Amino acid sequence: MPLVTVTVRKPKSSAFKSTVLDAVHSALVASGVPATDKFQRVIELESDDFRFDPTYPDLQSERNSDFVLIEILWSVGRSVKVKKKLLEQLMGTLSQAGLNPENVMVCFKETAWENWSFGGGRLIHT
Repeated sequence: MPLVTVTVRKPKSSAFKSTVLDAVHSALVASGVPATDKFQRVIELESDDFRFDPTYPDLQSERNSDFVLIEILWSVGRSVKVKKKLLEQLMGTLSQAGLNPENVMVCFKETAWENWSFGGGRLIHT
């Protein structure tokens, strides 16, 4: 039940955005998320509206205008081991696509299962 939000600086091509979204979804599926559970959005912002430190905390190379912030909102219960495996696969896929993994930040946000309603106002778990 992840909701993926990718934030980037304008302009980004459809191919760039698809590469990132497809890589995230592939890593999520490999971690046990159903393939049909795909809810994603991309937010493109002007450089004045998306600011970031180029080196924090101790990057091996500086972030640049292709910096990608990936937020994954999902239900509680995934272990650190699952998250590390997801990150490993995601960074490998993005690296193969030509993106520098040092230019990618991932933030996991967890919420209780009863906080999801996918339609009709029905809670999927109560």
